[in-house]
Amino acid sequence: MKTKASAPGKVILFGEHFVVYGVKAILCAIDKRVTVFAEENDTGLISISTEIGDLELEPNISISKIEFPLRPFYFLANEFLENNKGIKIKVESDIPLGVGLGSSSACCVAAAAAISKLYAKKSTQEILELAIKAEKTIFQNTSGADCTVSAFGGMMIYDKEKGFVNIDTKLDFHLVIANSNLEHSTEEVVAKVKQFKDKNEEKFSELCTNESKLIQNVLILLKEKELEKIGKQVILNQKYLEQIGVSNNKLQEMIKIGDSASFGSKITGAGGGGCIYALTDEAKLEETLNKFKINNFDCFSVKIDSKGLDTF
Repeated sequence: MKTKASAPGKVILFGEHFVVYGVKAILCAIDKRVTVFAEENDTGLISISTEIGDLELEPNISISKIEFPLRPFYFLANEFLENNKGIKIKVESDIPLGVGLGSSSACCVAAAAAISKLYAKKSTQEILELAIKAEKTIFQNTSGADCTVSAFGGMMIYDKEKGFVNIDTKLDFHLVIANSNLEHSTEEVVAKVKQFKDKNEEKFSELCTNESKLIQNVLILLKEKELEKIGKQVILNQKYLEQIGVSNNKLQEMIKIGDSASFGSKITGAGGGGCIYALTDEAKLEETLNKFKINNFDCFSVKIDSKGLDTF
């Protein structure tokens, strides 16, 4: 039996870093996907094929001995294998890796769906729970936010204490994603923000309050379909991120380009490298893409993926 499942990546629209300290965050699934193929066989081995490496091992090896990027696939296969059977897993992705667009979470969701379907029918919620367990093999302290929006699609608000709530919006917009191609460590950037907080408690508290107000404004503007006003909130959110030290000269250059053509642009994800997004509509899309291209930045456009997990 062969199975196939795909799941979308994600963009954090508002609230990164501040979400760690109790502020809400807004994120959405995007129409760039990971597809995972799974097939049971008689080899007795777990075989994984990806663009970042291959693996073929016996079951029941300690997960700590498996290379980080391949751990979720091995973990999930090992959860289900039975009767001395083997499993072959193939992964295809059109999400850039390691740039804050949720490729790891999409892999976990798609793999959990494809592998589990070989053995039992599971609900999306059950697949999500499996995916979060798999993601914890590489990110032990994951909130589950990325896996959740990948599994269910659309736009969501995440609260560290209360969890996830779907945002029902009919607002039509595009995001232009531009990649800095700067290597960065999420852990190091998060630690840098904590250092800023510890040294500037009053200022950081003020920024958290301001970010909370910004998120509430965005939620209202989404209902009112005020794209241009949301763009102004994007620009303001970027200013807050600059103040906590997660930007740099190259990202600032990209932000300036994005702001010149779109409604507003900001870092998405940890910062220090990775990607920014520029908020556009159909009319501004080509101009925004071209501005980044003539300045030699890798870029592409995405829209919200409302479907989430898809199994075949």
